[in-house]
Amino acid sequence: MRVPLGRRSLVFFSIWGLAGCASPVPSIEYEILGTFPHDPAAYTQGLLFHDGHLLESTGRYGESSVRRVDVPTAEVVARVAVDSALFGEGLARVGSELIQLTWKSGRAFVYDLETFDRLREYTYEGEGWGLCFDGESLWMSDGSSALERRDPQTFAVLATVEVLRDGSPQRRLNELECVDDWIYANVYQTDLIVRIDKQTGAVLGEIDLSSVPLSARRPGDIDAVLNGIAYVPETGVFLVTGKLWPKLLALRLDG
Repeated sequence: MRVPLGRRSLVFFSIWGLAGCASPVPSIEYEILGTFPHDPAAYTQGLLFHDGHLLESTGRYGESSVRRVDVPTAEVVARVAVDSALFGEGLARVGSELIQLTWKSGRAFVYDLETFDRLREYTYEGEGWGLCFDGESLWMSDGSSALERRDPQTFAVLATVEVLRDGSPQRRLNELECVDDWIYANVYQTDLIVRIDKQTGAVLGEIDLSSVPLSARRPGDIDAVLNGIAYVPETGVFLVTGKLWPKLLALRLDG
């Protein structure tokens, strides 16, 4: 199944899915517009959409990479490997460059968007998990309830926002996607994506993907958890997947 991406005209079938979870935080309803293939060997850590392709960061020692992927076929059209001693994590685009985090090494690599040539690197304290760019600032997660706002040119920390769900810290924030005034974040080892007000840190809603068909997942593998959110601004569609999942899902959120 396919969904319009940018200028492409793709045929899709619609399947309805409703997000439901008993919680003071509102559930966000969604429609599954269709699915695409996804490399089942890709341990997805960062995901974004640009110029008709997915840009994907994969993890695991000895397997980490940055990739440019054709959405309808899952063909990897360009790839750069990360040193085998490092574990790739979140990915963000800032203009003509990509920034990739690493997990425990405190190193972020900057690549040329087109050639994937490595241009420079930054260092940081703590772990690297998710990363996104809102057009002005980078936002970074480290697995806690904190999001760091960083300078896109120097990677310096500008501010720290604690994410609260109904007044309590929302921990295990993982892969991030910046969309308008919100940040969408995977909650690691759950089927939830939370919508965060980036100014206040309040969780304004959640998307429960526990009802996603097993055919889109990798059942039986405890490492194959939901992770990866890419927004297509031309269509308002979200593309989501998981670590080692064989499918990429196209979602349209209610409202």
